[in-house]
Amino acid sequence: MRLHPEETEAGPWRHVDGAELAGLLAQLLGDGGVLLVDGRSGSGKSTFAERAARLLDGAVVHSDDLSWNHDAVAWDDLALTHVIEPWRRGESVDFRPPAWVTHGRDGSVSVPESARVLVLEGVGAGRASLAAHADAVVWVQSDRLEARERGLRRDVELGRTPEEAERFWDGWMGAEEPFLASERPWERASLVVATLEAKRAPGRTTVALGPAIRG
Repeated sequence: MRLHPEETEAGPWRHVDGAELAGLLAQLLGDGGVLLVDGRSGSGKSTFAERAARLLDGAVVHSDDLSWNHDAVAWDDLALTHVIEPWRRGESVDFRPPAWVTHGRDGSVSVPESARVLVLEGVGAGRASLAAHADAVVWVQSDRLEARERGLRRDVELGRTPEEAERFWDGWMGAEEPFLASERPWERASLVVATLEAKRAPGRTTVALGPAIRG
């Protein structure tokens, strides 16, 4: 796997089905809690987060919604104050970030109080400031070239031209790469997932114990 120089490949890997994955997550979370799903852009974080939420009767909050027209990486205060803390108190979450109000975006970031698990996914979800208030961190490890190709393809499907997608990706990486190199969220992971391996193991998830368990 072609990784960034500061990141070490996880392993040994094994392929698990849905029931086995649910069992692994239940060991980390008990009866419920906050699960942070971190990984680089294009790694498959959203795919894994949605699957984890389905297995655990949970709800997903995407950092892209919190960072929208706000800041690529400095959104943790919004997540903690307006999402994690109220949900921990047993309240439902119905939050309109300030940028949504300013720019007239409809809807809200919502989590029902009945959700057994709150899954917060996004680049930087596993940072220290949020991990201190969570029950487990999952790191989604990916081949850097595959992730780039996947991310560019997704942006083109969303309406950008290939040239626009390239410029957007390079600009985003200018914030993402130094932030992750500094925070090293993979070192807080209890579980590491390789979602881009799904094509090699259809219907199964490729996982390894993370440093937080192995250490």
